[in-house]
Amino acid sequence: MKVTILQIKIVHSLIFWVLSLCVGYALFSGATGRITVWTWVAVGLLVVESVVLVAAGWTCPLTILAERQGALRGSVTDIFLPRWFADRIFPVCGSLYGIAILLLVLRVLL
Repeated sequence: MKVTILQIKIVHSLIFWVLSLCVGYALFSGATGRITVWTWVAVGLLVVESVVLVAAGWTCPLTILAERQGALRGSVTDIFLPRWFADRIFPVCGSLYGIAILLLVLRVLL
């Protein structure tokens, strides 16, 4: 079965929203001190995503797959997001994730 660009975009978009919720939940947990098992599930999923990105040279494997299927180069071709946002996902989400981890570490250690 051949995977289509539409299928890749749907899966990539779903993963993006799940991981964005994980960032939001980790940030909320760190800011409020309401640290639960779900906080660690969210952080764990984000760590897995980070390992995948590092292993793939900071390019999402789904982007690589979409390009192999004929999509134009760039994140906007493999996810349902406006270009201005797709181009800023790593700096925005990465910064928020970094802040969340810092807050969680402070909450756990202090």
